[in-house]
Amino acid sequence: MLTFHLRFSLLTLVAVLTACEPKQPATVCLPLESLGATVNIQGGEFQFGDNRFYVDEGPAARTTVASFNIDRHEVTNAQFSAFVEATGYLTAAEVGLSEEDFPDLPTQYRVPGSMVFVPPADDQPSSPAQWWQFVADANWRHPYGPDSDIIGKDTYPVVQLTHQDAQAYAQWLGRRLPAEIEWEYAARGGLDGAIYSWGDEKPHDGKAKANTWQGLFPHVNLAEDGYSGSAPVGCYASNGLGLLDTTGNVWEWTNTPYGPDRKRDYGRNGFDPQQPGVVVKTLKGGSFLCADNYCQRYRPAARQAQDVTVASPHIGFRTVADGLSDN
Repeated sequence: MLTFHLRFSLLTLVAVLTACEPKQPATVCLPLESLGATVNIQGGEFQFGDNRFYVDEGPAARTTVASFNIDRHEVTNAQFSAFVEATGYLTAAEVGLSEEDFPDLPTQYRVPGSMVFVPPADDQPSSPAQWWQFVADANWRHPYGPDSDIIGKDTYPVVQLTHQDAQAYAQWLGRRLPAEIEWEYAARGGLDGAIYSWGDEKPHDGKAKANTWQGLFPHVNLAEDGYSGSAPVGCYASNGLGLLDTTGNVWEWTNTPYGPDRKRDYGRNGFDPQQPGVVVKTLKGGSFLCADNYCQRYRPAARQAQDVTVASPHIGFRTVADGLSDN
């Protein structure tokens, strides 16, 4: 399968990470004993999508959703660690690229590792292809490479997981990844048609409502909310349905194939015009890399295509189950 890894030059594949890990203080906003809570979402009708922003968010339509149960917060390092300890699971980033799947790739480039965001120097021009570099031995335990770690960050969202990795965790719990429509319905917090999960006020008008990028992306990150990288789960107010961090922090995997609009069915593999031939699923929620001048996808209706084989330090997930739970 053609993947994001192969769309970069070999020089990029062996790039050495020169940027420092973003500021991620080892703080706790949600106590460990509170991790793992879920929220029952009563089904109903709502506006799915939005016609006011990016083309791929529309056309908006009135849609009905069945009842379901969803994680209150993004899956954390502590939760994923429990899964790994119980099963011995190895993530894609820990395994590396196989010769069977990548017969034309030299052996030295099939090493374990993953993609990492490397901000450009202030005086250097840049493009998205330069912001992301493959870093050997970057994985969920070492999100920015071997010199980084998650010590003291049990309540941070787990990252550097492919779609398959996230699915494996969900299945271990007897749950699944959400459909895009479920995720969006829950993220809206009961505010049908509002721009954000809390209404129409921007994330950093007044008190910070979410972990996003403040400043001129990608050169200036003011980190006014205290985090230049991801934040522990639960540092910001919940939405009207009790969910935490559906805006910003880290993107979240869904199980819905991505398409450039909602007018047609793009099949099980999805379709992204910028990544033809690649299996793409839909990400939701935006991340700490979304800014007013770039991305702007920290809204319930916003969406992003993601190659299912690629992990990064700004993508996480949460799980769902059919129906309503007794917990």
